Amino acid sequence: MKMWSGRFREPLDPAFEHWQRSFPFDQRLLRYELQASCAYARALKKAGVLSGQELKSIECGLDQIAEKAITDPEFLNNEEAEDVHHFVELQLMNLLGDVGGKLHSGRSRNEQIATDLRLYVRDSIDQLCGSITDLLETFVERAEQAKDAVMPAYTHMQRAEPVLVAHWLLAYVEMLFRDIERLQDCRKRVNWCPLGSGAVAGSTLPLDRNAMAAELDFEGPTANSIDSTSDRDFVLEYVNALSLLALHLSRWAEEMILFSTSEFRFVELPEAFSTGSSAMPQKKNPDLLELTRGKAGRIVGDAAALQVSLKGLPMAYNKDLQETQQPMFDASETMMSLVPLLAEFMRKVQFDFDRTQSAAESGFMNAFAAATYLTEKGVPFRLAHEQIGKAVQLCVQKGCELKDLPLPELRQIDSAFDADFFSRLSVKAVLAIHNVLGGTATERVKRALAEAKQKISAIRGTVHAHA
Repeated sequence: MKMWSGRFREPLDPAFEHWQRSFPFDQRLLRYELQASCAYARALKKAGVLSGQELKSIECGLDQIAEKAITDPEFLNNEEAEDVHHFVELQLMNLLGDVGGKLHSGRSRNEQIATDLRLYVRDSIDQLCGSITDLLETFVERAEQAKDAVMPAYTHMQRAEPVLVAHWLLAYVEMLFRDIERLQDCRKRVNWCPLGSGAVAGSTLPLDRNAMAAELDFEGPTANSIDSTSDRDFVLEYVNALSLLALHLSRWAEEMILFSTSEFRFVELPEAFSTGSSAMPQKKNPDLLELTRGKAGRIVGDAAALQVSLKGLPMAYNKDLQETQQPMFDASETMMSLVPLLAEFMRKVQFDFDRTQSAAESGFMNAFAAATYLTEKGVPFRLAHEQIGKAVQLCVQKGCELKDLPLPELRQIDSAFDADFFSRLSVKAVLAIHNVLGGTATERVKRALAEAKQKISAIRGTVHAHA
């Protein structure tokens, strides 16, 4: 029996009925539908709609549905249910008869789906923040293990200046911190309870909305019934936050792919996360990294699909809103399965610090430090920049590095050069002059690592509090 069949005299077209059902995908929300239904049933008891015995029967029935969903693999293969709400009502009425039908008193599927989705997004954020925190810890652990190892930093994909490997890893730590902050900030707006909003105008029963919100660990009830039943901002905000997380992971994956090539050889891919070629026996392909890069496009596409679905909808509920579920499920589940794999990858990937050191010591990566030396000698920076450029050009002609130029030749370029110039060209000296908050000087990076560990610990406490 349909939840709305009284008004109609003709059955649905069978093809349309099958096509418009959402139960094949919104059954993911079953646990949240059951949680919300328990809270609603208690509110009905408090409002005098249910007797104490009827409430106990409904609670027992909802528990049975939850148990059977876990123990019976075929339980959710239901061709009759339109959606997860219809499924629960059908099961309750099968178990309890007319008493099961009382649960829907004063309630609409419009508020039910809004509530279920908020519970799903809130839970997903908590799970994902825990996984991102694990990934953060792994990045920091690898940064600590790198110690004083150096590598080239790049601008325009050209070698720019040497940096500590730890400094490079901490750049991604900062990105992931922002991702967690965005998700936690999104959670604040998610965490409001639509129950009691009815179809659009509010429930017709004297329900205690504050009690329902408190029972489900929401901050409180939503403020406007029209907005409550039509709002999907929280879905879009969540998936947009996931798209930024995916973008950051994609950038990291791209660098790791480059660094694993024979041309770079900065990292050695772990075999547990790589595959071979069906044609070329020597190949070890970075499949996890490539899929990370590819799935970023998929998640960005999910965010775009949500925006287009929502952009022209009048208030309040429209069936179009059903189309916001699958992009959200896809983005959420894709990211929740990906992040733990990346943490394990980062634990196993091997860095070739001899190779990164060698790369950081060639290609005039000390040129900016050389220009800084001249400015300390009183040469205006713009002129110092030009003079070092001339020195680099001379090196290119001679096939050598700045440290190999004789002092007399340097003095022909600028009289400010002196014998102490050469001590300023080592990688260690170049790192040391970047002694500024956020810079790659060794002491600054050690301090940044300590601060990152403290921040991760604080985040871990927040994640555990929500668990």
